[in-house]
Amino acid sequence: MSHTQPNPAPPKMIFVNLPVRDLDRAIAFYEAIGATKNPQFSDDTAACMVISETIFVMVLTHPKFAQFTPKPIADAHASSQVLIALSMDGREAVDAIVAKAVAAGGKADPGPVQDLGFMYSRSLEDPDGHTWEAFWMDMQAVDTGGAEAA
Repeated sequence: MSHTQPNPAPPKMIFVNLPVRDLDRAIAFYEAIGATKNPQFSDDTAACMVISETIFVMVLTHPKFAQFTPKPIADAHASSQVLIALSMDGREAVDAIVAKAVAAGGKADPGPVQDLGFMYSRSLEDPDGHTWEAFWMDMQAVDTGGAEAA
């Protein structure tokens, strides 16, 4: 008798949708910090930028973004609605992505650098003002209670 197991559920994915003023500039920025463009889900109004197998950034022109919401598009340089956090493999990777962001026209550290010993984070801003938090956490220190001392 054969036992068939149900297919495991695919992993959850996150799609961050960001309005951008200049689509080509946004694509170049996200490629510069390590994303790759998925042409299958990109056109002249939007681009799917792949961060990992489960994390995607959809950069959309303002008219395209407006098709999904009746709310006005905020000026991310003047106000904040969301901070997007992305885990990194180490302190060096945190510093490297911030340096890449600056080289690609972004801004380093619009928020304070945080170094708690077991956790290190810096922020970067894309050319449209969207803020990303790049962080590394020593999970072994967290698991052993080392995080409480910081």
